[in-house]
Formats: sequence, structure tokens, C-alpha cells
Amino acid sequence: MVVLKSRAAVGEDLFFKIFTPAGFSVRVTHSYWELIVSLKHPVMRGREAIVQATLQEPDEIRRSRNDSAVYLFYRLERPKRWTCVVAKRLDGEGFLITTFPTDAIKEGERIWSK
Repeated sequence: MVVLKSRAAVGEDLFFKIFTPAGFSVRVTHSYWELIVSLKHPVMRGREAIVQATLQEPDEIRRSRNDSAVYLFYRLERPKRWTCVVAKRLDGEGFLITTFPTDAIKEGERIWSK
């Protein structure tokens, strides 16, 4: 796991960047993380370590049925309850789209499993 607190090349403050078993890194800025935990999924506030662990050591990775560049990383929290982290890979690099708790793994091509 790599946690960066310096400025990225694009001038945004990276919150974290994690290398995944899918063969690419996923990054997120402080400002985008704040958008996720403020507007999209407030339940994920304070769960940064779980999101990072889900990217680094998932139980399963699936490719989206709708967009082959979108990957869904799943990590079991407790029976029938997973953390899902959604990331998009473009030009070899990935960025976080969203993250949320879920009670079901979505359909899609399974590309990696523990």
C-alpha cells in the first residue's frame, strides 16, 4: 500500500494510490474522496482503510458488463456483506469511481479471485 500526501502531476492532492492484483494502481484525491463520503455514500466515511484493503487484497475482482474498463473489487466484511470498490482503468492507470457496502456481488466477468 502506498499512501501519498504530495501533489500529483496534475496538481491535485492524492489521498491514496494502491496497487491491485489486477495489475494496475487505483488513485483517489482528497477532494474526490470527500465527494464520495459527503454526497454519494456517507456510510463510507472513516472506512478508508477498508477501501484500501479491498483494493490491495480483494476476495474477488469482476469486470463490469457495461464498461470493460470498469472493475469491481469485493472484500467480504461478514457473512453476506461485502465492501465494493469501483475503479476505472484508462491508459494503464486506475482511478476510484465509488465505493459502497453491498449484500450481493454484481454480475460481470470474474477476472480474479482469492
